[in-house]
Amino acid sequence: MSLCVQFRYTVRSAQDIIILKRLMCIHFERIKPELQCELRRIAEDIVAPGKGILAADESVSTMGSRLKNIGVENNDNNRRKYRQLLFTTDKEITNYISGCILFDETVCQKADDGTRFIELLRQRNIIPGIKVDTGVVNLMSSLKEGTTQGLDGMDKRCANYKKEGCHFAKWRCVLKITQYTPSYQAILENANVLARYASICQSNGLVPIVEPEILPDGEHDIEKCMKVTERVLAFVYKALSDHHIYLEGTLLKPNMVTSGMQNKNRACTEEIAERTVTALQRAVPPAVPGVTFLSGGQSEEEATVNLNSINAYCAKKPWALTFSYGRALQATVLKTWGGKDENVEAAQCMLLKRAKANSDASLGKYDGFMGKEGSGGASLFIADHKY
Repeated sequence: MSLCVQFRYTVRSAQDIIILKRLMCIHFERIKPELQCELRRIAEDIVAPGKGILAADESVSTMGSRLKNIGVENNDNNRRKYRQLLFTTDKEITNYISGCILFDETVCQKADDGTRFIELLRQRNIIPGIKVDTGVVNLMSSLKEGTTQGLDGMDKRCANYKKEGCHFAKWRCVLKITQYTPSYQAILENANVLARYASICQSNGLVPIVEPEILPDGEHDIEKCMKVTERVLAFVYKALSDHHIYLEGTLLKPNMVTSGMQNKNRACTEEIAERTVTALQRAVPPAVPGVTFLSGGQSEEEATVNLNSINAYCAKKPWALTFSYGRALQATVLKTWGGKDENVEAAQCMLLKRAKANSDASLGKYDGFMGKEGSGGASLFIADHKY
């Protein structure tokens, strides 16, 4: 006789009912109401109308490769000087950027005048966030798939980041489309690790940005990308539910639904908008306050135009649909700066322009004023991209 049938005939008291509910996973305690309010407020502030996230969470090695591309040595001071450029941009940036994701070394760094970077962000009403994963590693017995590490010691790290002034976090998982992937093993593992990460964040007062990225590498068409995106998101939200995550205090950072980068028949921006919104409608609960798209190797202008099309697309969209861009906000900025102090102001001007363009796009009002200015039209695709 099954457990359920057995209880059907033996429940005789209130205590038996309590036990049965626990076994059925009905009984659990949500985080305290005051913490719910704090998390919901932070999430809603990040996705306020016309605002998005600047992702400045590049690791030392990733930042090094970008500095190398402009002929600048990868050392502590050059990384600090570049991020100082970002964080001292005119306060007009407040109109377009609501949050900024930092890397661990940046949390305690200071500007030339001794002001902490986190304080510079506060002065601009930009909410500091932090990347808390420690990178992608191979998933054993898979077809070159991966999972993300960093859960060990994360509770203590999150508590410290909150104390330092960070109010949200980011954790990136990656899945790839091939003939046989993503596998059930990879989808399930990455969904569960995202849920565990989210629970640790929320218990420490950090809003978790949940990032299950479907890499753009491959020859697949847009229909295949949509099906995989739907499936991955469905697994993620099942795992978040199983871990009792407070969805109103979370954000989602997914890929847009696009054709594979090696596909010769690339989908147009209208198709990208339709397939992306459809995938979200089928898998993302309306309780989630916002979706902050990653750019996924698109050029700066492509990322802006596609975000605009998604917001202009006529359909039910219960979430804010905005951006969390790194390369798609910074490519031209880095090239303009070139490591030279005399170029700082010009580089900051480019950051303001690109931030405004994406702000307009998050409202479906981008008119193409940036075009391919600077590096706007250059591809930012990096095969099998790692941070």
